Amino acid sequence: MARATIFDIAQSAGVSTATVDRVLHGRKGVSAANRQRVFRAARHLGYLPSEGMVALPSRPARLQFLIPFGENAFLQDVADSILGFAAQQPLVDRCEILPLRGIGPEALADGLDRIAVETDGIGIITTDHPKTRDAIRRVCEAGLRVVTLASDVPATPRSDFVGVDNRVAGRTAAQILGMLAGGRSGKVAICFGSHAFHGHSEREAGFRSCLAEHYRELSALPTMETGEDRNRLRRDMVRMLRTHPDLTGVYCVGAGRTGLVEALDTASPRKRPFVVMHDLTDRTRRWLKASRIDAVIDQNAHLIGEQAVLRLLGAIATDAPSHPRQHIEPRIILRENIPAGRTKT
Repeated sequence: MARATIFDIAQSAGVSTATVDRVLHGRKGVSAANRQRVFRAARHLGYLPSEGMVALPSRPARLQFLIPFGENAFLQDVADSILGFAAQQPLVDRCEILPLRGIGPEALADGLDRIAVETDGIGIITTDHPKTRDAIRRVCEAGLRVVTLASDVPATPRSDFVGVDNRVAGRTAAQILGMLAGGRSGKVAICFGSHAFHGHSEREAGFRSCLAEHYRELSALPTMETGEDRNRLRRDMVRMLRTHPDLTGVYCVGAGRTGLVEALDTASPRKRPFVVMHDLTDRTRRWLKASRIDAVIDQNAHLIGEQAVLRLLGAIATDAPSHPRQHIEPRIILRENIPAGRTKT
């Protein structure tokens, strides 16, 4: 059966083809009633992708992703997944990773200055800051499609966010630590890279709210913000172990994890607090196997990379084939269920 055309939709909806074109391309100048008629007709005729599907563009697109690597192995895994998946897609003309020289708005501005003129869409991992939001708005107003990855910047016209529900992930971490503590009382340390990352703030809020509701015997200490610096986190954690002998658990929200584990190695095995952190990488996999940490809440770098490419293509699309959209759920990884590592080429 031939695919429906704009003319077919116009006839079914009782409007002009110009109205259909404006609705399907997101242009202004159409009443709410006519917009609903056009979408209803388009779905009925199979012109639009069904729920849970991502539309793909009718011509190959050029994509660029701005990622602040630093020492973050998870973000490197995401970048590898993006490049590997994009290379297999006939509708990706070119895909490039642009490393950012930091996590703040200045680093993002520098990265945006390096975006190629012919680029159709960009993926961004950045902090939630007024300057960042303004930069994303200006890029979108210029006609580029934008998706955020891992940590959202919600008050912007970005097309999509690819990642887990970070508040749920934080609450999950609290439940794991509460179960590990087994009813004993004590202090819990929280450490992360920066409050400017929306995802980090969401995780902390979820973690604290779950402790307050269900594990009141555990008292959360003031958060250690390390700026992604492993050496700073190592020093802060050594001091924390010395000043809080009743430290029962540690929740590592973001980067700097190597410094944390190095600090915990200075404590006797019997006194080591329980440790929950995020993202399954080669390092966290080894730490789990060696019982140097207790649990990892993973957001699946491989799936984030794939969905980042697909949803950016979907944001660029006009009318085209579609591809399944997958929701990314946090995975709880323990020593006994560690997935096999992917072979890197």
